[in-house]
Amino acid sequence: MLRAAETYRLQVPAEGEGDRLDRWLSQQMPLSRSRLQALIAAGQVTLNGQTASKRQTLQGGDRIVVQVPPAQPLALRPEAIPLDILYEDAALIVINKAAGMVVHPAPGHPTGTLVNALLHHCPDLEGIGGVERPGIVHRLDKDTTGAIVVAKTEAAMQHLQAQIQAKTARREYLAVVHGAPNATEGRVCQPIGRHPGDRQRMAVVPLEKGRYALTHWQVKERLGPYSLLQFQLETGRTHQIRVHSAYMGHPIVGDPVYSSGRLPGVNLPGQALHAWRLCLTHPVTAAAIEATAPLPAALSTLLTVLRSRLP
Repeated sequence: MLRAAETYRLQVPAEGEGDRLDRWLSQQMPLSRSRLQALIAAGQVTLNGQTASKRQTLQGGDRIVVQVPPAQPLALRPEAIPLDILYEDAALIVINKAAGMVVHPAPGHPTGTLVNALLHHCPDLEGIGGVERPGIVHRLDKDTTGAIVVAKTEAAMQHLQAQIQAKTARREYLAVVHGAPNATEGRVCQPIGRHPGDRQRMAVVPLEKGRYALTHWQVKERLGPYSLLQFQLETGRTHQIRVHSAYMGHPIVGDPVYSSGRLPGVNLPGQALHAWRLCLTHPVTAAAIEATAPLPAALSTLLTVLRSRLP
């Protein structure tokens, strides 16, 4: 495990000859390539006793010394906010995020965020990118509930992000939507980008103006004029499920941005969307981890009401 203020001494083997310094180091150390490039630029890396540059080509037998300075405190205040913890160890933590909690401080939400809560819960973070902070691997919207994984170390952060990018981590969601799809399952493969007329919203746009996005869906339960759908993400674009659901003609119940449908008589804090299950490989032990987040009370009540109205 990487600790602050450490010195690493490495020697390049014959098979490393011809590699670029920053690329080779990123394969040997639990640091991201961008973090190593920053250390090289700051003069914290020497090659055969001389200050190194990131573009240097290595030779077999080269001696490299990497100085990793202490992680700097994050300029945010830790807050004693209760957390519903689904899994935790020295490398990562999986939280069942509540509705209304913003993941990371942003304009309009400087406090009360998941990061503020984690800084209090994990006071001994070793640092991500040279800063004492938790590693946010993926995000959930403010009013989306459910499982979210956060890395405690830089090595864990890299490993978990790689799983997301390689689609080996599985993220499954449940949502109540308006209407009833004709099919029992399908997928939406439509690029997502900023709405051309409203920069606060996302939308399905031409590929040259957005990013590739793929969402799989399956009907779990038909509830008269509503349906309970299970979604699985292959990409992680902003508001992806909410946008793709609306594109299907089945917007998520309670979505204040992408749905104008009437609410079914239940007071919801936001969209009826829940990050239900998260499956990943542990970045240290390689064990399979499956974290299932129980449905929040509001969503459970909504389903109970809708089932009670069925003939």
